[in-house]
Amino acid sequence: MREDFLLDTNLSRVPGLESEILVVGSGVAGCSAAIAAAQAGASSVLVLAKASADMTATDHAQGGIAVALGTDDSIEQHFADTLSAGAGLCDEDAVRKLVADGPGRVRDLISWGAAFDRENGELARTAEAAHSVRRVLHASGDATGREIQRALLSKMLSLEAVTVVPSHFTVDILHADGECFGALAVNVNNGALMRVSSRATILATGGLGQVYRETTNPGIATGDGPAMALRAGAQLADMEFVQFHPTTLYLAGAPRFLISEAVRGEGALLLNSRGERFMPRYHDMAELAPRDVVSQSIVKELAKTGGNCVFLDLKGMSPELVNRRFPNIRDICADFGLNILRDPIPVRPSAHYAMGGIRTDLSGRTCVRRLLAAGECASTGVHGANRLASNSLLEGLVFGTTAGETAWREAGENSAARKFPARHTSSGVAQRKVHIDVGDLQRSLKSLMWRTAGVFRTGTDLELTVRQLAFWQEYACREEFPDPAGLELQNMLAVARAIANSALNRTESRGAHQRQDFPALNDQAWKHHTVITKHDLSR
Repeated sequence: MREDFLLDTNLSRVPGLESEILVVGSGVAGCSAAIAAAQAGASSVLVLAKASADMTATDHAQGGIAVALGTDDSIEQHFADTLSAGAGLCDEDAVRKLVADGPGRVRDLISWGAAFDRENGELARTAEAAHSVRRVLHASGDATGREIQRALLSKMLSLEAVTVVPSHFTVDILHADGECFGALAVNVNNGALMRVSSRATILATGGLGQVYRETTNPGIATGDGPAMALRAGAQLADMEFVQFHPTTLYLAGAPRFLISEAVRGEGALLLNSRGERFMPRYHDMAELAPRDVVSQSIVKELAKTGGNCVFLDLKGMSPELVNRRFPNIRDICADFGLNILRDPIPVRPSAHYAMGGIRTDLSGRTCVRRLLAAGECASTGVHGANRLASNSLLEGLVFGTTAGETAWREAGENSAARKFPARHTSSGVAQRKVHIDVGDLQRSLKSLMWRTAGVFRTGTDLELTVRQLAFWQEYACREEFPDPAGLELQNMLAVARAIANSALNRTESRGAHQRQDFPALNDQAWKHHTVITKHDLSR
C-alpha cells in the first residue's frame, strides 16, 4: 500500500503556514474541536476544508440529534438504549461520556443560536428506531444537520483565533518517529501545495460511504482521514461495522437521498412489492427495530418477493404532520413525481455510517503523538457494532469538543521547538505513469464493495475482494496523480481494503456485520474490537 504522499517533497520549498492547532474538516466534529481549542486558550487554530466550509456530511443530516433533555427521559435510559443497539460491543466509558456530556453540549449549541423545532414553547422531540422514549431533537422538520452546521460555523467564525481555509485537500499527515508535525495540503483550484506546521493536529474528516455504489454520503466522504492516519502509523478499529440505512430513495436517475428514520418514528409503514407490511414478521419493534435489523429484513424481503425495492407508506399520517416535519423529503420526492401524501416512496438500504475508524482514547488521542481524531472518522467504541439512530451528531459535538480541549493541552506541553522532517517521501517505490482512468477504477471499487461487503457477506466473496483490492493498489498507489480525484481513489482503496480485511477476519455475525457463512453471534471468540495497522495491509 501507499506509505506516504507520493511526491518526494522538499518541505522547505513548500509554502507553509504555522498554527498551534490544525483541524482537518469543518463538519460538526471539526467545528466543535476548533471552537473548544480556541475557547481553551489557543491563539491560532487553522481549519482545512476539502470544499467549502459548509459542504459536509453534517449539512446533509436530516433526522436529528439524540439527547436526554426530556422530563420523561434520563441519561441512564439513553445509556441503556445505546448499549442495546451496539450489539454487545460498545465501550461503556465512551457511551457514558456521550450521554452525560451531551445535554451540556446541546445547550451550548442552542446558546450559539441553533434553532431547534419547538412545540408549545418546549423543544420538540421525536422517536427513532431503538429509542425507548422520544428524545430526538430536530430543526426545520428534516434539516437538522444544516441548522447545526450553520450555528457551529457562525460561532467558529466569530472567534478571532480561528482561520478557515476552504478548497484545500489534505494529502497526508506529516510525521516522523511516531510523532505528527502537521499536514500537507493541496489547493484544489490551482494544485499548489501548502505545508501546515502545528503543535497538535485533529482529523475530523467524516465518513467513507463513497467506497460503496449505493450510499447516502456526499461525494466528499472518501475515507481520507482513516487512510491518512493509517499511513502515519495510527491504528484503525472496527472497520467491518458499516451501517446501512434502511430507507433511501430508490428511483432511476435520482440520488440515493436518505428518507429519515423519523418518518417511521412518526408512523410510516414499510410495505413489500405486494403491498404487504412485513417488518412485524422480523422484529417485535417492527419499523422501529434497530437499523441493522431493518436493513437486513428489507434485503431478505426483496429476495423473497423478487422486487428491487420496498415502499415507505405515509398515508396513515396527517398531511399537517408530514408537511411540518418532512418538508425537505416532500420537496425532493416531488421533484421526481412522487406525492408522498398519496404515493408510497420506493426505498432500499444504502451505506450510511462508519462505526469504525481511527482508534482513539476518550480524549481523542491516537497512538501517534500529537495526532487526534473525532467524529465519524474516529472510533472510540461508542457505537459498538451498530449505531443508535441520531447519536452521530451528538458524538461529533461531544468528542469534537474533547479533542479540541485535549489538542490545546498537547500543544501547551510541546511548545518548545521540535525537529521538523526535512522531506516527505514515498517508501522508495519508483513512480510509474500507468495512465489510470480514475473514474473507471472508482466505479469498479464501489460496485465490488457493494456486492461483497454490503449488508450480507461471505468469506469466499471477502477473500476475493481482499485480493482484488490489493491488486488494484499495486498499480493505483504507485501513480503520481495531478489532482485530488486520484488521491481520493488511493484513500478509498486503503479504507475499502481495511473494511474487507476486518470483515473477513470476524467470523461471526454481529450488528451491522452479517456473515452468511457464520450467521451466529460468538461472544466467546469475538466480543472485542478488531484493530488493523498499515502492516496488516502490506502482507
